[in-house]
Amino acid sequence: MENQTGLTAFCPAFHKSVELIGRRWTGAILRAMRSGCLRFSDISDAIPGLHDRLLSERLKELESEGIVHRLVIPETPVRIEYRLTPKGAGLDNVMDAISQWASDWVEINPADPECIEAEANAVSAEAALSL
Repeated sequence: MENQTGLTAFCPAFHKSVELIGRRWTGAILRAMRSGCLRFSDISDAIPGLHDRLLSERLKELESEGIVHRLVIPETPVRIEYRLTPKGAGLDNVMDAISQWASDWVEINPADPECIEAEANAVSAEAALSL
């Protein structure tokens, strides 16, 4: 079924894309990486409530899809960074559009435990930067 704008009711590529970036925590991980978090611990610290095992799983999925590149830096101790590939950077406009839509339409309850933890993390990070 096709409407006047040429959109079909179902598109396998669209469906796969939404399923991939819509997986629990994936959007938050991509947002953290876009904000400059490159190391596992930085990403983990930036996202309240995300457990390391799940972060590791999501990073592996994103790497297997070609969205994230795992870079091993051979120094002592070995340092590992995660970077967005050109395919991952291609999500910038999508992420910006979702952020704008969320700003316009999504109401957040400040009493939500995730909001409280996120605010505490932001205050801690700001205090660390001022040292």
